[in-house]
Amino acid sequence: MPGRYRMPPEWSPQESVWLSWPHRNDLWDGDLRRLESKFAEIAATISRFEFVDLNASTDLHDGIRQKFLAAGGQNERLRLHPHPTNDVWCRDHGPLFVKDTDGRIALTNWGFNGWGNKFHPYDLDNAIPDLIAETLDLPLIDGGMILEGGSVEINGHGQLLTTEAVLLNPNRNPSLSQVDIEDRLRQTLGATEILWLKDGIEGDDTDGHIDDLARFTADDTIIAAVDPGGPNEAVLSENLARLKNFRTPDGRPFKIHTVALPEAKASPDWRLPTLPASYVNFLIIEGAVLVPTFAQENDQPALTLIGRLFPDREVIGIHCLDLVKEGGSLHCISQQMPARG
Repeated sequence: MPGRYRMPPEWSPQESVWLSWPHRNDLWDGDLRRLESKFAEIAATISRFEFVDLNASTDLHDGIRQKFLAAGGQNERLRLHPHPTNDVWCRDHGPLFVKDTDGRIALTNWGFNGWGNKFHPYDLDNAIPDLIAETLDLPLIDGGMILEGGSVEINGHGQLLTTEAVLLNPNRNPSLSQVDIEDRLRQTLGATEILWLKDGIEGDDTDGHIDDLARFTADDTIIAAVDPGGPNEAVLSENLARLKNFRTPDGRPFKIHTVALPEAKASPDWRLPTLPASYVNFLIIEGAVLVPTFAQENDQPALTLIGRLFPDREVIGIHCLDLVKEGGSLHCISQQMPARG
């Protein structure tokens, strides 16, 4: 049986979006200043609609606020917190927020091990849920296993999408069975059913996070990435076949919309020979959907489709090629906090 808390779907009312500020000169192809400008742009865009909560060392705060304001951000909607991090991927190292039946918020704390001990150090990132819970003075619930937020996607019925390539990977929780993992998802996130896809796209350091593959856009609707004629065609075709076999709680098939991946982007002499770009790595916020774009022809069809799926929200494209060079995009850098009450 599900626990007393449930993770709200991303389209639920939000108070803020949490971000972790970039600060390492050894990443981002040596151009940290460009990434700071990109984060300032994203934070400023979010601030048009809701609060921005930002993790960063205290010595960075003045510079962050200056860049945020220069990008057009609303000063009263930026909240800076003295939470140092190793990297920027707040979706994965931040807490997953849950609510009880009375609308009270709690945070869930899952261990973070650098996506299977691939990237070090991650000690500061792993401490972020504790720091946020202390700052907000909210309960912190131990999830009891390694889990990144980008590996799970949930709808309003508690149906949870994930992948075997991540959650069943021995580099995360080698001592836990699939049954053990499903039990923790039910108890901590209020999942009612676990819907398993198989693998992720090429170049994905995470082994296959769901937020590059398939996302709920409503309780009965899923948008799924496809790659006709591309290197990910077989993997995404198998995932799509599984999605077509899934059912809503009343036994109906999901309404499934497909969106082609961006054309494969090579990055010569960089860590990722093929960049894991995906349009389904969008971020839903209050009144808007922020969609990653990559300066190519596939951008506009993706924006048009996502606009149809979210007719009551403004669809805003944000160029994300610089972000995806480090392996992620808009959804990966963010973590939404639901509205209180």
